[in-house]
Amino acid sequence: MRETPRSQETAGDSRPEPPQPRPGRALAHTTGASGSGTPHRSDRRPPQTPRGVRQTGPAGHFGTTPPVPRWPASRRSRTAVGLCVVLFVTVTWQVAVEGPLSTADVALGRALFGAGPAAVAELFADLGNMAVALPVLAAAVGYVLVRDRRQWRVALTAVAVMAAVPALVVPLKLLIARPAPLEPGTGWYPSGHTATAMVAYGTAALLVTPYLRRRWAMPVAVVLTVATGIGLVLRGYHWPLDVVGSLCLFGAVLPFVGVSARRMRRSSSRTRTG
Repeated sequence: MRETPRSQETAGDSRPEPPQPRPGRALAHTTGASGSGTPHRSDRRPPQTPRGVRQTGPAGHFGTTPPVPRWPASRRSRTAVGLCVVLFVTVTWQVAVEGPLSTADVALGRALFGAGPAAVAELFADLGNMAVALPVLAAAVGYVLVRDRRQWRVALTAVAVMAAVPALVVPLKLLIARPAPLEPGTGWYPSGHTATAMVAYGTAALLVTPYLRRRWAMPVAVVLTVATGIGLVLRGYHWPLDVVGSLCLFGAVLPFVGVSARRMRRSSSRTRTG
């Protein structure tokens, strides 16, 4: 049975057409449609996150705007702490058992004792005295608290690290009982004066650096600490490894003060902008 042919449509009949957009309605996926031409963005309003001004990463991908914490710097810090711990354990073991490293240290110390101007060496050694180093740290703590009272936790951390110097050094001196270089007695490893200088000057530098226009505080702290160790050795107050042991021990401690300071500054910034 044949189907009845459909009658042809006249000119007046309406043909089926695809749906037409209503006036004012956005075309979300049409490039160039009353908007910026970007998919999913149909009007001329700027996007919430301006992709055009974001910095690209190493591979050309979009990243966050600076400043951002860099992963390699954090990795370097952890590597430095681990290296300090390994060196401290090695040096302490060699001094305790009077190994080859300790023997070489004694020979080097005897060759250096009395070298250089005595007055200058004595001045350098005095930089590790509590009477000299503690006022520097106290001044840095007071400066930070005057600038921002919310940094009291960072200041407290600095004070706690300074208090840890005798808490760590004295038991090690008693345990190792290393003989003195030029006078009777034992208990010269590690060097308490070197530890005092490193913690006081280094912590003070960590505290005040964020408030300085130029980062000169930490280099000055390093110079003062190294000068203290040199003076102690030249004057015969310590063997060279006594100084090295202190530098390694508290070189693994000071980074935690820096981490605490950065966290507190970020917290204060969020509080001010929140």
